[in-house]
Amino acid sequence: MRQGLRVLGVAIRTEKAVFTLAVTASALYGGMTVASAWALGWATQNVVLTSFTAGDVTTGALWTGVLLIFGTALLKAIGVAGRRILAGVMQYRMQARSRRDVTKQYLRLPLSWHHRHPTGQLLSNASADAEAAWAPLAPLPMAVGVIVMLVTAAIAMLFTDLVLALVGFLIFPAIAVLNLVYQRRLSPLATRAQQLRAEVSEIAHESFDGALVVKTLGREELETDRFRRRAHELRDANIAVGRVRGLFDPMLEALPTLGVLAVLAVGAGRLSAGAIDAGGLVQVAYLFTLLAFPIRALGWVLAELPRSVVGWERVQAVLDATGSMEYGSAAATSTAPAELRIRDVSYAYGEAEVLHDVTFEVPAGRTVALVGPTGSGKSTLVQLLARLVDPDSGQVLLDDVDLRELPYGGVAESVALVPQQTFLFDDTVRGNIALGGGGDSDTGIGDEDVWAALRLAQADGFVARMPSGLDTRVGERGATLSGGQRQRLALARAVVRRPRLLVLDDATSSVDPQVEARILHGLRDAAQASTVVVVAYRMATIALADEVVYLDRGRVVDRGTHEELLVRCPGYRNLVTAYEREEAERAAIDIPPIEEEEISA
Repeated sequence: MRQGLRVLGVAIRTEKAVFTLAVTASALYGGMTVASAWALGWATQNVVLTSFTAGDVTTGALWTGVLLIFGTALLKAIGVAGRRILAGVMQYRMQARSRRDVTKQYLRLPLSWHHRHPTGQLLSNASADAEAAWAPLAPLPMAVGVIVMLVTAAIAMLFTDLVLALVGFLIFPAIAVLNLVYQRRLSPLATRAQQLRAEVSEIAHESFDGALVVKTLGREELETDRFRRRAHELRDANIAVGRVRGLFDPMLEALPTLGVLAVLAVGAGRLSAGAIDAGGLVQVAYLFTLLAFPIRALGWVLAELPRSVVGWERVQAVLDATGSMEYGSAAATSTAPAELRIRDVSYAYGEAEVLHDVTFEVPAGRTVALVGPTGSGKSTLVQLLARLVDPDSGQVLLDDVDLRELPYGGVAESVALVPQQTFLFDDTVRGNIALGGGGDSDTGIGDEDVWAALRLAQADGFVARMPSGLDTRVGERGATLSGGQRQRLALARAVVRRPRLLVLDDATSSVDPQVEARILHGLRDAAQASTVVVVAYRMATIALADEVVYLDRGRVVDRGTHEELLVRCPGYRNLVTAYEREEAERAAIDIPPIEEEEISA
């Protein structure tokens, strides 16, 4: 309960104005509801009973009764509309704010944090958890506002008849006990259900993201069964929550009704004894029927608190996560190709160290190939160069400036990374390259820049043949394109920003070797050339580099030209010749090369 009230306090402090107006509207509704009881009692005593006893009623009394009932009803309707609209505004604003905060935190947290958290869980934090955290805000203004109705009704009953009021008030201790039992029963069930929502989201994301693997290996039934089991667990957990709430709500509804019966039973005797008149008894009975509503409104808030606390804790776990990157204020002093220095860099995933005291330099404007067997740390080193993660020790220097000393966005202005796993948005070619719209004031990237980047990436030919050129949509993840076409669009997206350091993580593996050679030569001969670091496997690619850095088991084993390493480094020679033999075997059995249409073009 305390945790839930603290969560509500955060919302109230954040949306003070909206909450105040919503409570005012709710208080108006509550006050007019009590006033309608008084109006009904007045009309009963002065219109209905008078007509029975005197056989007539004055026009003034009749119109007074009509205006009292109509006026209270109109004001009550205004209160209902204001309360509901403003409560919705408050709830959806807080949900939107939480989603924005969570998403911003995801972007601030380093890639190492994301490695430790499944994507499905992160989706759940930003959607279901943010929604659950603020679910009580919908009934909250009503619950707070109708407290006015509760207090006013209680005072009115006390002034009307003290004995009947005290009889009715006996239900309040019973309600308090019922709420306590309810909270203790529901809280663990709500926690379990919220966790299962994240797990169901995680399994669904994995199945969708790995659809190709699932279908090619015929695992549809197994994936369906895995999802079904977790979905059934979520169903059972939600049913358990609903069962508790289903027991709680009728009991909460029944208590005020029992109070009304007690009031009527005692009131009938007092009416016979002349201690109260008929109008007073009707007023007290009606007021007590009204108490059911504020009690239900409080119950709605209490019913949502356990799920709200769980959602809040899961959202706060993200917002309180440590490891966000720190930035400095150093500014880049040049737009020329950057000089790269790696000094004593080490990095570990948990207990597994993947890079050990890596040191090498890349002179400005040169091309260096990173070569090594699987698991040698190449991709991790690439992430360090783009500052997706920071080294555990050592430095990554760009023109003698540590990447950690650059301001927010400074690395992105100087360094561009093209990963092996290419991602394209469900957007046009122009949108995927400019990322924000070509030619706008934010990106400053016009169509001429886009076409220049496409030519450099050897992609202008197939884009020109597309039905709408730059306006052609490429589908989700570039589904309408081949692997090599996607890689070249990703390369164009990087070079259009004219990076001072261009990092290619095997980014041309799906491109024909001849096309790849033209791309690398184009990068070297461009009007504004970049320093290039390329993770390479093909001997033809490696041979185009000015220097090769050979990694094995997270260490720099050797460095030099391709020819030098072939002579003096057995591990390097065995590795690259193995790839060469594979290419030769492919050619021998006449496997058509990737992107063959580009050769003919």
